[in-house]
Amino acid sequence: MRYFVYDVFTDTPFGGNQLAIIPDAGDLTDAQMQTIAREFNFSETSFVLPPKDPGHTARVRYFTPARELPFAGHPTIGTAVMMADENGIEDMVLELGVGPLSCRAAEGCASFFTEHPLEVKGHPAAELVAHAMGCEIGNLRSVPVLASLGGDFVYAQLDNRETLSKLCPDIEAMREGAALYPGNHDFAVYPYVLEGNTVHARMFAPLDGIPEDPATGSAAAPLAALLCKTLGRRVEITVHQGDDMGRPSRIALTADQDRVTVTGKAVKVMEGTLFL
Repeated sequence: MRYFVYDVFTDTPFGGNQLAIIPDAGDLTDAQMQTIAREFNFSETSFVLPPKDPGHTARVRYFTPARELPFAGHPTIGTAVMMADENGIEDMVLELGVGPLSCRAAEGCASFFTEHPLEVKGHPAAELVAHAMGCEIGNLRSVPVLASLGGDFVYAQLDNRETLSKLCPDIEAMREGAALYPGNHDFAVYPYVLEGNTVHARMFAPLDGIPEDPATGSAAAPLAALLCKTLGRRVEITVHQGDDMGRPSRIALTADQDRVTVTGKAVKVMEGTLFL
């Protein structure tokens, strides 16, 4: 069985977020998909299957090393670029766990937009969130928010880039947060620093098998929607993520009242054969 590895949200090999893609996964069982995702041990592995609706391009399933996700950003960008690279498809509709998603890809760059309404699901205690991230409560610049556009993330604005770079998550506090705020991610935390139209961010989801993620489109999109709601205007931002991991990633986002558009590049760095 063929596989590809793409680095996503970068145009430079060995940067961005790694993504394994199985382009012909129609014969795999759920258990096999989960086992393959554990074998690659990337934050996500993408499995491409025939669509249920003949008018759509493909059905795609995303697995972390620990579980299946209904939606994820960097696998969507990477899978769309792969399909453009391999099949010459530029405009496509992918069937995901959150429903059909329209994408466009060409020349190593892809975009998708979501009109899923922003859900604010709670406000975890600032002390708990600070403890989970490994900083002081005084480093927070806003009330933490649990929000979602399909994937649940805890957002915490920090005081400066130095604080962000020094974060060291506490797994027990993460477990406490997951018990208090159950969701489709286990208390995945997205701390960020806002500097004009630039956002510096990190993402920690150790309970989902992702100690730190170098690029998280499914977390960046709700942040753009939150900023749009808070500021009361259209927002155009670029998220810098992965810098503290040595895998710089760039995610371009535009958010208005009705939709969020996510854009990024991806580059193929590996391909081969998987033996089952």
